[in-house]
Amino acid sequence: MSAVSDRLPTFPWDKLEPYKETAAAHPDGIVDLSVGTPVDSVPELIQKALVAAADSPGYPTVWGTPELRDAITGWCGRRLGARGLTHHNVLPIVGSKELVAWLPTQLGLGPGDKVAYPRLAYPTYEVGARLARAEYLTYEDPLELDPTGLKLLWLNSPSNPTGRVLSKDTLTRVVAWAREHGVLLVSDECYLELGWEADPVSVLHPDVCGGSYEGIVAVHSLSKRSNLAGYRAAFVAGDAAVLGDLLQIRKHGGMMTSAPTQAAVIAALGDDAHVQEQRERYAARRAALREALVRHGFRIEHSEASLYLWATRDESCWTTVAHLASLGILVAPGDFYGEAGDRFVRVAMTATDERVAAAVARLS
Repeated sequence: MSAVSDRLPTFPWDKLEPYKETAAAHPDGIVDLSVGTPVDSVPELIQKALVAAADSPGYPTVWGTPELRDAITGWCGRRLGARGLTHHNVLPIVGSKELVAWLPTQLGLGPGDKVAYPRLAYPTYEVGARLARAEYLTYEDPLELDPTGLKLLWLNSPSNPTGRVLSKDTLTRVVAWAREHGVLLVSDECYLELGWEADPVSVLHPDVCGGSYEGIVAVHSLSKRSNLAGYRAAFVAGDAAVLGDLLQIRKHGGMMTSAPTQAAVIAALGDDAHVQEQRERYAARRAALREALVRHGFRIEHSEASLYLWATRDESCWTTVAHLASLGILVAPGDFYGEAGDRFVRVAMTATDERVAAAVARLS
């Protein structure tokens, strides 16, 4: 019997190792703008909540505490404009990547079923389909997809890697199309708090979903907005029937968020000030990097939101990666996210102010 790992593509980041070595050899050290992992401190109020809940000897529940569900529904109402959410419309998850990778399997998809995602996309959408042995296909416009056999449609706005934001009108049309054809629509909205030149909208907004959550689920993460990547803190919200089934499956699988992390999430979702402070840090880094890249001969496309700049010099992405590595700067090649990205690189803004300043100086 073939190992499960045989279904998976080669782990893309391994291909970047030689360029990482080149960048690390720079006399002033590497500026790593590739992976996009948070580097700023976890806000103090979140750390305090985690510590206060550290004495948690019992098992947590997969559904989370009532207080956690209150925090999630409250935040969705306040930030996303979602109306009428109950505890049955929300579910905490162990980081958003876990959900993306295992959702097709947990939905019971398999051979003959189709999963669709953007042609430039986070690689884990494909991984999830492969793990379930489902077919996978990419799209430029989801409304042009053949709905035959299509069971799961991924949206991603703001996009990783491009930073593109789907308009409210576009989201409304796609939601209607998915419902018409009986396709579950799952919207990855993990960068929604990080809109720069656009104001991202959730599929849970009543103007988009018509006040009904039938057939739609939104995915949200605290990794970037609250610097909680190390906590594995995220949640989904939407169709109560879908989330109810997922809850039962995840109970059997023991896929539960730790009790201290649940307490930390309650604190994080209840405070908007730390999110604004982090936004201001990223905004300053973004402005500095964008100007330096443009002056260096790059063209920036999309990038109206998220934590990345989608940049090109109209050459092979690997030529660009090598060029920047020679300056001690490591970025992600665009073809990691699909063949359509083969002339772009993704530049993350997740580096300290000092390292961003170093990159700007080198690009000058």
